Amino acid sequence: MKTSLLVVACLLLLSCRKISSTYVISVPDPSSEIPKADINKFVHEQLVQHNYFDWKMAGDTMVWSALIQADSVLSIGYQPEGFADLPAKIHTIDVKSAVWQEARTKVLAMVMANEGSAAIVFKEGVLPVINLKISHFATLKALRGSSLIRYAEPIGYGAYMDDLAVSDVQASSDILASGCGYNTPKTDLVAGADYTTLLPGAKASWNYGYHHIAEAWAKSSGQNVKVMLIDTGISDTQENLGLAFNQGYSSGRTIQKQVTISGGTVNDPCGHGTSMAGVIAAPRGTDGNAIGIAYNSNLLAVHAADNVVILSSAAINGVTNAYILGADDPAVKIISMSMGTIFSSGQIKDALNYAFNKQKLMFCAAGTSTPFFASFIGVIFPANQPQVVAITGIKDNLTERCADCHVGDKVDFVIVMEKTSTGRSPLSTAMSGDIPSTVGGSSVATASCSAIAALVWSKYPAYSRDSIMSRLVRSSSNAYNRSSKFGWGVINADAAVGS
Repeated sequence: MKTSLLVVACLLLLSCRKISSTYVISVPDPSSEIPKADINKFVHEQLVQHNYFDWKMAGDTMVWSALIQADSVLSIGYQPEGFADLPAKIHTIDVKSAVWQEARTKVLAMVMANEGSAAIVFKEGVLPVINLKISHFATLKALRGSSLIRYAEPIGYGAYMDDLAVSDVQASSDILASGCGYNTPKTDLVAGADYTTLLPGAKASWNYGYHHIAEAWAKSSGQNVKVMLIDTGISDTQENLGLAFNQGYSSGRTIQKQVTISGGTVNDPCGHGTSMAGVIAAPRGTDGNAIGIAYNSNLLAVHAADNVVILSSAAINGVTNAYILGADDPAVKIISMSMGTIFSSGQIKDALNYAFNKQKLMFCAAGTSTPFFASFIGVIFPANQPQVVAITGIKDNLTERCADCHVGDKVDFVIVMEKTSTGRSPLSTAMSGDIPSTVGGSSVATASCSAIAALVWSKYPAYSRDSIMSRLVRSSSNAYNRSSKFGWGVINADAAVGS
C-alpha cells in the first residue's frame, strides 16, 4: 500500500526562519545498520524476558537501523516542557492551542535542523503525535534525547522485519495476509451438534449454551447499544450486514461502515471483519444464517487494517484513528478489536487512553498463534494494556485453552469456542450468502464477549462502564478466584443480564 506524503503547510513558515543551532547535532550516521536478524533476535529476547516489547528498550542505533530498513516513518509523540500526567488528560488537551503548537513547532525544527526538510506522513488528528519520514541518525538521537519527546518509534518495522514489502492483503506472505481468506460457507454443519435452529429461522452457534445466551435473550438482545468493531471492514456482498441487517427478530437498528486506513474502502478485503461483525450483531433472521449474540444492537464497523496483525504504518494509524472515532461518538458504548501485534505502539496507547477517559468499554484479543505470533508470546499488544479487557478462548472441556489461543495473567475473560472432539469453531457470517461460516481463536472470543457486554448494557442503560464490568465479573466462573491463565473465567450471560 502506497501512502502519499502530505507536505506540512507550516514548514513553509519554518523554512523562512533561522533554525536554532541547539537543534543541530553533529553525529554521523553509524558506519552500518544493525541487521534485521539481530534486531529480531533482540525483540524476541525482550518478549521472552518481559512478555512485551517497546522500542524504548532499544538503543538509538537499533531504532535507527529498524527505521531505515523499513519505511522510514517515525511516530513521534510530543508534549510541552513540564507537562505532566498526559494519559489522564489526553482527552482534554487541544493540540491546536498555542502551548501545544509551540511544542510541535520545536519538534519540526529539530527534524529540519538535521534532515534539511520534513514532511508529515498521514494526517494529524487530536492526539499530540506526528508521523515523519526520517533518514539521519542525528535526527533520531536529537528527538530521543529531547524532553519534548514522549516516544519516537519506527512504526512500520513489523511489515519489513522479514524482508517483506507492504503491498496488499493478497500478498503471498502468511504474515501480511494473517487471518484472511478463511471466511467461507461451511456446508458440513450438523444440526443439533453445530447449531440449533431458532425462530424465525436462524442458527444459534453450538457454543452459546456454555454462556447461557438463549436465557439472556429472554431479557435482552442488545437493543439501543452501539458497538464499534475495529477490524478489516465488512464484505459488501453480505446482505445480513447490509440491506438485510434488519429482518426477523432484529429491527429498528442501524449499521454504519467507516474506513480509517489510508487508501482503503469500507469493503472487507480479508474476511476477518465480516466474521467478527457476524458474531456480534448478525440478525436473528428468516434466511437460515447464523445469529449474532447482540442481534438487536447497533453496529459501527471500521476498516482500520487489512489483516489481523497490526504491522504497517498505515494499519497503526488506521487503528489509532479508529479508536479516536469511537471515542468521539457519544453513542458508542463498547469497542471490540480482534487484532494485535508484538510491538507496543505509543500512539495506539495514546488513543486507548483517549477512549478510556471517555468511558468506552474496550475488548481486545489476547492473541492467536501464527507464524508471526510464536507460542512463547503471552498476551499481545494492545490486549496487554490496562485500559482494555483482554479475551481469549478455551475448549468445551472448560480446562484447556484453544489450540492456538494465548493465555496469561493479563487475560480477563474466556469464551468457549473450540470443540475438543472435532475442533469445530463457532458459527458466524460468511462473505456472502446464507450458509454460515465458522471462526476461531481469540478473535471470536473477543467479539463474543463484546456482544455479551452489549446484552448487559442494554438491560442497564444508565450504568457506568465500571458497573457493567462488575456484572460481568460477578457472573463469571472464577469470580472469587481469578486464574493466572484465564482471568475471571467463563461469563454466564444470563446471570450478567440478571432478572
